[in-house]
Amino acid sequence: MNTLALGPSWLDPDYLLNTFGLPGLLLIVFAESGLLIGFFLPGDSLLFTTGLLVTTGQLKYPLWLVCTLIAVAAIVGDQVGYLFGRKVGPALFKRPDSRLFKQENVEKAHEFFEKHGPKSLVLARFVPIVRTFTPIIAGVSRMNYRSFITYNVVGAILWGVGVTVLGALLGKIDFVHEHIEMILILIVLISVVPIVIEVLRARSQGKKAAATETDGDGAGRPPAGGHGPSSGQRGRHAKR
Repeated sequence: MNTLALGPSWLDPDYLLNTFGLPGLLLIVFAESGLLIGFFLPGDSLLFTTGLLVTTGQLKYPLWLVCTLIAVAAIVGDQVGYLFGRKVGPALFKRPDSRLFKQENVEKAHEFFEKHGPKSLVLARFVPIVRTFTPIIAGVSRMNYRSFITYNVVGAILWGVGVTVLGALLGKIDFVHEHIEMILILIVLISVVPIVIEVLRARSQGKKAAATETDGDGAGRPPAGGHGPSSGQRGRHAKR
C-alpha cells in the first residue's frame, strides 16, 4: 500500500511503519503525547494506517496487542508530560521561541485547558499540537493527580485504540484501499478543524472586544462645546 506523504517523506505514515515498524510507532505515540518535540508528528493518520496495515496483514501483529501497546505508550507519554510540567512550572511560559518550540503553542494549550478543564485531556487527544502540550500544562497547573490519571487513561484509549480500530474496520473496505490518500487527507483536515474553529472564534471575540472598547470611549463624553440641556439649565440658575 502506498500512501500520500502529507509533508516530508519521512512523515508519511506508510514510510514510518515500513521503516521502523511497531517500535517506531510506539515511540512516536509516546513523543506526541507529552514531549515538546513531538507536536509535529502525524499521530492521527499514523494510527489509522496502523489499523489498516494490521487488517491487511502487512503489520504482522494481532490487533489487540497493537492497541494495548499504543494505549500504554500514550498513557506513559502524557505522564511524562505532566511530570515535566510540574517540574518546569511557570518557567515554560518564559521560554524563548526556537525552531522546535513556539510560545504560541503553549498559550493555545493553556487556553484550551482553562476552557475545558480536566476533560481537556480527553478532547486534546484529537487536536494536533494541543494534545502534546495539554498534559504539560496540566502539570504546570498542578492538576489533581488522581483526576489527571483518570482522564489520561480515558483519552489514551479513546484516541489511541479508537483511531487504530477505526482504521482496522475501514481497512476491510475496498474503497478505502483505492482512495487511501484521500482518506488520510480527510483525517488530517478533520483533526485540524478544532484549531481553525478556535482561531476564528478568538478573532471574532477580539473584534467584539475592540468594538466594545471603541463604543465605551465614545460614550459618556460631553458634546463638543459643552452645550446641552443640563449646561443651559445651570446657566439660568446661575443668573438668578
